[in-house]
Amino acid sequence: MRENARVATDHKGDYQELVDEISELLGAPATLENRDFELIAFGAYDSEGDLDPSALDPVRTRSILTRRSTAAVRTWFEGFGITRATGPVRIPPTPDAGVYRGRVCLPVRHRGVVLGYVWLLDDDPGPTDAQLAAAMLVAGRIGALLADEAQAGADLGRELRAVLAAERGWQQDMAVAELRTALGPRADVPHTLVCVAPWPSADPEQAPSARAVPHATALCTVPWGATEQSLAVLVRLRATDVATPALTAAARLLKESEGAGGRGSRDRPAAAGVGEPRTGLAELGDVWREASAAARAALAEPRLGPVAEWRRIGPYRLLTALPPQSAHDPVVGPLLSPAHRELARTAEVYLDCAGQAGRAAAALGIHRQTLYYRLSRVEQLTGLDLDDGEDRLLLHMALKRARL
Repeated sequence: MRENARVATDHKGDYQELVDEISELLGAPATLENRDFELIAFGAYDSEGDLDPSALDPVRTRSILTRRSTAAVRTWFEGFGITRATGPVRIPPTPDAGVYRGRVCLPVRHRGVVLGYVWLLDDDPGPTDAQLAAAMLVAGRIGALLADEAQAGADLGRELRAVLAAERGWQQDMAVAELRTALGPRADVPHTLVCVAPWPSADPEQAPSARAVPHATALCTVPWGATEQSLAVLVRLRATDVATPALTAAARLLKESEGAGGRGSRDRPAAAGVGEPRTGLAELGDVWREASAAARAALAEPRLGPVAEWRRIGPYRLLTALPPQSAHDPVVGPLLSPAHRELARTAEVYLDCAGQAGRAAAALGIHRQTLYYRLSRVEQLTGLDLDDGEDRLLLHMALKRARL
């Protein structure tokens, strides 16, 4: 496993050379997408008309500019049997679908499994059978590269999962050492972790590839609570004070989570957390705890999300570290019952406003006298004195903790 993981996984230059080779063989610009219709490389074959923008239909233009196709386009093309095909598939133009020019699809397979597609605009008369046969041989070489990269990515995902699942101490130290060996020189650059939760599928085949996530080094699924999963992504950074790549990856993955596993939307939306960047991997376990805490905070407090950085979640940095059994202080139990939901919200807003009655009443949209009445009811239910600083601190933290 470690030997496979040490294989260089950045085959961008190799893919480009092979796509250019197909473009030359067929006399037409080719594009390469993975099986999820994410753009890997495209050729710019220089022949008359190929550089004319009118030669590009909307579907091809969008694929090149955004580096991916929509779910509707994917479904439409797959309807022509390209996932099962072992040879070239010709697809006719369909203006209603935004496909103004016909296509030739060369399925990219390895050991019987489709891993991607090479696309060409189909002209009249188009490539000959001999040309297509030669191009399919090149597509087979692309398939071998994609398989190699997929295996290396899967190995890195397993190494990352081992780090995140290990207990603190020597077990985690050993797992980190294995991941460091697998990454080689890439292990020493600044990194952080992104946690997306809940993630709709535990199946690694349903997770996006690291290639599809900007700046991602490895990813894996990790248990989230008793029945759900989260997605962990190791993101490389330019510097420890520049978290932009992690925020970009988190936003991209939240969109992916809406359709991961073919489930579409779930009962509750996902949120993402980003841990504090570190150089190297030694503190990766701590970074994961921070990323998970930030995701929990974003789920509990929507104003923090949908992407929350650990450094910006305020008191939730402490609250998420508390053990589950400390979730509710007995003194606020009555206030947390469904019958007193409005009183609990009133107390939380009042404390969020630093005890300023005018601000709290305005935020709640109620008269100040109504606020005072509700606060007196809170004191009666809890036995706390809201003029006492420690009682106010206890109530505030208990209400925030209850959100988790």
